[in-house]
Amino acid sequence: MKTLEEVLKGIRGADETAIEEAQKYMDCLIKPLGSLGKLEAMAVKMAGITGKIKNSVEKKCSIVMVADNGVCAEGVAGTPQDITLIQGMNMTKGICGMGVLSAHAGADIKVVDVGIMSDYNNDKVYNRKIKYGTDNFAKGPAMTREEAIRAIEIGIEMVEIAVSEGYQLIGTGEMGIGNTSSTSAVFMAMTGESAERAVGKGGGLTDEALIHKKQIITEAIKQNKPDPKDPVDVVSKVGGLDIAGLAGCFLGAAYFRVPIVIDGVISALSAYVAAQMNPLVKDFIFSSHKSKEPVYDLIFKELEMEPFLDMDMRLGEGTGCVLAFPIISAACAVMNMATFDDIKYDQSYRIDIRK
Repeated sequence: MKTLEEVLKGIRGADETAIEEAQKYMDCLIKPLGSLGKLEAMAVKMAGITGKIKNSVEKKCSIVMVADNGVCAEGVAGTPQDITLIQGMNMTKGICGMGVLSAHAGADIKVVDVGIMSDYNNDKVYNRKIKYGTDNFAKGPAMTREEAIRAIEIGIEMVEIAVSEGYQLIGTGEMGIGNTSSTSAVFMAMTGESAERAVGKGGGLTDEALIHKKQIITEAIKQNKPDPKDPVDVVSKVGGLDIAGLAGCFLGAAYFRVPIVIDGVISALSAYVAAQMNPLVKDFIFSSHKSKEPVYDLIFKELEMEPFLDMDMRLGEGTGCVLAFPIISAACAVMNMATFDDIKYDQSYRIDIRK
């Protein structure tokens, strides 16, 4: 298993030569220049990841990190905490939202327990439990630095497993009641953003409970004093095991050079954490949909990315990724078009409307 230090040092950015060649090839395809918009940008980005002009993503999976959050003890979540376990198990049965949408997209799910607060009997779960949920960060650090690093390295390991099994495209998902609180807390601690802008209702809170949630998160940051220049410190003090695990997935995807997709607000925050650890990670990330959580837009602004779907969704679990999979696959298919050279036609008449 690769260590965090090895991976951070071993990440190399996009293949710029492949990107240049892919763009030239794209511009020779039998269509108006730039006429396929974001699909063209995706196809070119894919070339930078794989080093090949033509790609396919026939085999795809999502890695779903499942963990409980101790801060739920403060009444910051409107959903019972045992739903973390129930939905985690339902994913292996294919009966929840993530399950049915993954089946529809022809994608597999790897459910990873990094911190479910209960025991269970399910051999379809990758049991990598670090502890039985994080500690309540309103009372002290969510976890130790060592536990945070271990969770990150589990994410790296899961990507390595997926790549070894031939997966060509990876999605990111999570399940953990209370994890919008840890997500907002990490982002606020790293950027100095206010609770008013960065904290939302998650799975559902009253207006009064939302005020309480903002107060809990704000006070927790003051009490724990996370170092904004040290992402691991921030995640260990006010984050979650699922966030750490997904951050490892984004780092692992960059290291093993495989495309990876952001889902909702928790995986977006995890991508941001990974990018703060090594900015080259962004060369390997695709977006998916726009989450309804308010901090989502703030995270994407920091990532300098934008989602390409807006479905009014806020379920999480990885559902946005599986909706994006066919679109990313379609972007790759664009490169199979004929070129003007293939049909022996002069393309000098074309005007580049992108300029």
